[in-house]
Amino acid sequence: MPTVRANNIDIYYEESGPADAPVILLVMGLGTQMIAWPEDMIQGLVAQGFRVIHYDNRDVGLSQRMDGAPAPNLIWTMVKARVGLPTRAAYTLTDMMQDGIALLDALGIAKAHIAGASMGGMIVQLMAAHHPDRILTMTSIMSTSGRAGLPGPRADIRKRLMAPRPSNPTREQAVRLGAESLETISYADKKRPHSAFSDMAARAFDRSYYPIGMKRQLLAIMADGSRVSRLKTINVPTLVLHGGADPLVPKEGSEDIARLVPNARLEIIPEMAHDLPPSQVGRMVDLIAGHAKAQ
Repeated sequence: MPTVRANNIDIYYEESGPADAPVILLVMGLGTQMIAWPEDMIQGLVAQGFRVIHYDNRDVGLSQRMDGAPAPNLIWTMVKARVGLPTRAAYTLTDMMQDGIALLDALGIAKAHIAGASMGGMIVQLMAAHHPDRILTMTSIMSTSGRAGLPGPRADIRKRLMAPRPSNPTREQAVRLGAESLETISYADKKRPHSAFSDMAARAFDRSYYPIGMKRQLLAIMADGSRVSRLKTINVPTLVLHGGADPLVPKEGSEDIARLVPNARLEIIPEMAHDLPPSQVGRMVDLIAGHAKAQ
């Protein structure tokens, strides 16, 4: 398996495209494995002339699990965060950002274009802020600045996220709950096969089922807080993409990113929620590739 030691952990990655082509590094979101990047999106970027590298974040998929690391009570941590008390996390988004930079180091890549979805968008924001000399362009997808007061998940989404789940579900239970969650936050795309959500949930379960990792990643997001001051310092060419129908991370989060990052370009895609809908993959490929080629 293509696993490398980077930032003192084992990171699983895959790559597509010519070894001498410009690199696009893809960073996935909260609790989500790298297999969530649509193959059509990866191959579309390859067809545009790029070497595409995507990887599992720490604590998810086939990258290193942080076994034994603390995972404090989420609800209590959320209460503390709301009143401004410090939150304790096993690791930070900065640590996760350094994982991606260390992966580039391990692969001998001096500079790369970067694109991240949701939490991955937060991670690439930090890459651009802290390592501008390594970043050619940045694309933040369906993410947020973390500014206090921005709209949060829709009420029904929040209720579903906080609902108790079986501590040791069967494969059937886990796949059903995973498929329901995916459907709830995704756009009703007519080009998406009927079985797409259950197929993805089953594939993710069989590849690596480790829900406590998502909990620790969420704590890392909460501990990171607002990135407003860091976003203002970014001088990397920036594209911001967001779904107009996103019920989980409303588009105001990306609108704020675009206001904060100097000269950032914002594209709202109406036919997209908190997902990468099949009908919009070609459009996103053109936007990301066009942004990279223009620099």
